[in-house]
Amino acid sequence: MQRSKAQLRAAFLRARREVSRQEHDSDALMLARHLSALVKDALIVCAYVPIGSEPGSVELIDGLRAQGVRVLLPVARSDADGTPQPLQWGEYRPGELVDAPHGLREPAPPWLAAEAIADASVILVPALAVDRTGVRLGRGAGFYDRSLPLADAAVRLIAVVRDDELVDQLPAEPHDVHMTHALTPRDGLVALG
Repeated sequence: MQRSKAQLRAAFLRARREVSRQEHDSDALMLARHLSALVKDALIVCAYVPIGSEPGSVELIDGLRAQGVRVLLPVARSDADGTPQPLQWGEYRPGELVDAPHGLREPAPPWLAAEAIADASVILVPALAVDRTGVRLGRGAGFYDRSLPLADAAVRLIAVVRDDELVDQLPAEPHDVHMTHALTPRDGLVALG
């Protein structure tokens, strides 16, 4: 019997909570070492600041900037009814992140409109898992589902996951935007689809 997205989310979140801080930090260091594969010819990268047990680190974002890349970070907001809106974007400046809703860290205003995602040639997308066809399992809020359709058709959409979160198959829905790549600590940049 195939598990639902909710069941899969719970299982992947449970597994992430069991990862030690030392293993998380080691994985983050390995992810940062794969930067050259990420940024070749990229001028603008949309990234994110990991929270909790999410793979990655601020050091990876700093590494992008050190290679001359303009880094945009998401600003997640909902409307008055609580419906997630497409992500706005703020330019990353080291040491200037502020606390934000949903436990996130984000750049302070001014922010760019949601359509700024179209200028990026690489988008690092948080994911709980991704399958080999490019189906991404997110946390279910819908911010990225509303934002990724605004990206350029030629963009590299890279799900950042732990090695065991790159799986053979996940349930897909018609609105899902497929990832073009996965980034894992040990395998680096993996083409999907």
